[in-house]
This record gives sequence, structure tokens and C-alpha cells, in this order.
Amino acid sequence: MGWSNWSGSVSAPAAVARPQSDDELASLVSSARKVRAVGAGHSFMPLCESDELIVDIADLPGDIHIAADRLSARVPAGWSIRRLTAALWEEGLSLANQGDVNPQSLAGAMATGTHGTGATLGSLSTMARGFRLIGADGEARWCDRATNPDLFEAQRLSLGLFGIATEIDVAVVPAYHLAERIEKRRWAEVREAYDEWAGAQRHVEFWFFPHSDDVILKTLAPCDPCDPPPTTTDMDESAFRRVLDIAARFPFLTPWLQRAMMRTRFDGRRRGPAHNIFPSDRTLRFEEMEYEMPCRVGLEALDEVVGWIRRKRLPVTFPFEYRTVAADDIWMSPMNAGPVAAISMHQYAKMPWQRLFAEAEAIFRGAGGRPHWAKRHTLNRADVAALYPMAGRFGAVRRAADPSGKFLNPHLESLFA
Repeated sequence: MGWSNWSGSVSAPAAVARPQSDDELASLVSSARKVRAVGAGHSFMPLCESDELIVDIADLPGDIHIAADRLSARVPAGWSIRRLTAALWEEGLSLANQGDVNPQSLAGAMATGTHGTGATLGSLSTMARGFRLIGADGEARWCDRATNPDLFEAQRLSLGLFGIATEIDVAVVPAYHLAERIEKRRWAEVREAYDEWAGAQRHVEFWFFPHSDDVILKTLAPCDPCDPPPTTTDMDESAFRRVLDIAARFPFLTPWLQRAMMRTRFDGRRRGPAHNIFPSDRTLRFEEMEYEMPCRVGLEALDEVVGWIRRKRLPVTFPFEYRTVAADDIWMSPMNAGPVAAISMHQYAKMPWQRLFAEAEAIFRGAGGRPHWAKRHTLNRADVAALYPMAGRFGAVRRAADPSGKFLNPHLESLFA
């Protein structure tokens, strides 16, 4: 009984069912008044919150089926990205891109527009080629560009509003290896050169502690085949954990602690199979807000929000993460108006975050930003309609697929009902 998300900030009293077969899942869905599907709980918004039924499909049986042209694979939707990418590797295949954590289910990552970094690489949602869904009536339906095309277009970034995905046809690429490099650079240098680097590198991102003038820069580049790396993470978190715990007790020390920590030498290198290099261990609990905004204003927006934090000496303990994501044509994707700069703001889970995020959100919204659906935001129904030209069509498909609102919860009702 009961469920909570990864950070511990969202919980629900609902029963959590783990069906062992498609028939059991169909029976659960058809008989429920309200139901939400859950993956690894890495959403910070109450997307999975329910006081009735929550379904976890991680135990559903399934296998990978590789297409004859080896350009796609039909896979179990409830598999974690970790499990999926390891299985694809055994078949000589990879995903074209990933984020820096991999416990999320594939279905959940696609449903929220989860992404990595890369100016020519889209979110995981762009890799979807088709879905098998258990609908509100308990019946299974397939959708792709040729079959139920409107349902497919809406389902590509669905927020779980159209049914529970049990299989996904996902685009794949030949397996490849990556070389990772982490180094410290001055913020002034990064701000001047980042756009050029993003155009030249397959993957580039950075972390920026707001009270320091240095940046931790990370690049990933294709490399020759090699063995898996000896470590499963890009950086050791032990020293940072001590800094966070001190800041939680004495917030006024945050600026000094960050400047002291950034005097450390950062020079990390790893090489290995792509699915081993993309993700890193993330054991420190935090709360997160992320806004995607036009690339041309991303660095300026980051500079503005950092300036606000410095002027007020605010105890923002985690670094900002800055990435680039390619444009797409998905109805409810923050990337559907063009390529974006993704700015992630974090706060230690033991420290207050609500007021900090609210004030920073105003800066991001002022720069033309749209939020990551799974990260903290305060959008309402009017905001959704104003920011997303296809919101009306998305809503019409939702009403046709789920006329009784079985897959809605209070949060999603406030956005789409």
C-alpha cells in the first residue's frame, strides 16, 4: 500500500498493483474508476499521484524483437532504460542518446519528454515508432503513423493520458562506444564558446554552481571499441554530500562552501560502451525544475538567474545543469518550436525549494521557456493552451480515447481536463 516518488516529495495512498500478465493488466484497467501508471518515480510533479489505483508494469513478461532492417526494435514498455540498453547491446544495438540516469522506465521517459544532450539529438520521445496501449476499456490497441495516427502523435509525449503502454517500437542505431571527459573551465570562457562547442561536439553539457566562477564541463565523443569503464559514475559524490549536509544546517555558508569546493581539480576520463558511459550514479536526493528555452537566449537566461542568486546570496546548493536538445514535431514537446537550451535547477531535498523555484521560474518564463513536464512547474490550463498550439487537438484525442477521464488525476485535470 502507498507509493512515493524518488525524491520523497510526492506520495499517494493508492494501492500499487504489479500485474504479471497482459490479461491481468487489462482487467485492472477496465474495472478501475481511476488509474495511473508508474515507473521509477523520477518525476517531481504529481503525475503518478492517485488515491485509487497505481499500476507498475515492470513485471510484465516480454522480449525484444529486432526489425529486419535493424533500425527499430519492439520492446517491453515497462523495462528500465538500464535493462533495455543492456539487452540492446547484446544484439549489437544502442539508443542514439540517453540522459545521465537510467532507472526510468522507457514508457515513463517517453511520456514526459526525457532527454540527454546533443544539438542534433532529440528526446527519447522522438525515438518512438509505435505503441501497444491498454486503453480505458481494457482493450489493446496499436498506434503508429499509419494505424490510429492521431493517437500515435498524441501518445509520443502522452503524460500517461491515453492508456498504459505495454510495448513500444523504438528507433535504434548500431552499437557504439563513447569517451567521456570532465574538466573545469571558467564561466566566462564557457559562456563565450558553448554554442560553438555544441555545434562541434556530439554531446556537451556543463554544471554551474551559482556562487562560483568555474564550470564543470562534460563532453562525450564516439571512440574505438573498448571494455566497460571501471566505475559506474562520472564523479564521486561523497565530498559533495558533506558540503550539502553542512549547507542544510548553515545555509548562509553556501556561497563560501561552493567556492571552496570548486577549488578542487576536476579532470575525469572514462571510455566504454555507450550505455555504460551515458548514465552515472546519482544517490543524492534533490528537487528539480527544468525549463527549455530557445537556444539563442539560454546562456543569457542562465546568467540572469545566477546573478539573482548571487545578489541575494541565496542558498542554492546544487549546480545548474545546461544542455542542448534538437527540435522535434511532437504536439506537447517543449522542443516543438525549435532547438532548445535545457536549464535544470536543483535543490537539496533537505532544504526549502518552493520559493526559490517560483522566483526562478518567472525568469525562465520571461525568456520564453517551457517546462519539462516531469520537473517542478506551476503551469495551469490557460498556460498550456498559450504555450502549445496543438493543445486543443491533444485534448480532443484524449477525450476520444478516455471519455470518462480514467487516466486523469487532479494535477493533470488542472492542465488538460
